[in-house]
Amino acid sequence: MAGAAYPNWDEVYRDNVTWVYRLMYGKVGNQPDAEDLTAEVFMTALKPLRVSATIPEVRKYLRMTARTVLASYWGERMGRPVTSIEEDVPEAIEPESVTSDAPDKVRRLLERLPDNYRRILELRFLQAFSVREAASQMGVSVANAKVLQFRALRMAAQSGEEATS
Repeated sequence: MAGAAYPNWDEVYRDNVTWVYRLMYGKVGNQPDAEDLTAEVFMTALKPLRVSATIPEVRKYLRMTARTVLASYWGERMGRPVTSIEEDVPEAIEPESVTSDAPDKVRRLLERLPDNYRRILELRFLQAFSVREAASQMGVSVANAKVLQFRALRMAAQSGEEATS
């Protein structure tokens, strides 16, 4: 199978979409962004990638494309690129078997933020409110909610870096 190639683009997509999505979801933590980033990886790779490339070459190219897409995403969101992607992405992860200290880390991180920053992040990312809905809940304009979210994410990223160093 090392020298085998995919017969067409549909097979490239079908064989790789799950691991690319899981990778993106693991890096961004929410379904809509993970779906958008997964689509962006395939759209970006579609033109330059040869369908005649071997399966390992296709996967390597998709991984490199995913790294670039993630770096762009985090650069736009927080001025902080995430470019490290592990070489072995597990094919299947059972949610029941995964234990994570992420909820505790998020709680501690949110506790370090000012009230309005904590509230916007809770509404947007924990309760999945749109910017408009979050603004309404907080009694601020949509523009103000966007600024609050940006500043809250930036402060959370800085606080997270300080906590891990």
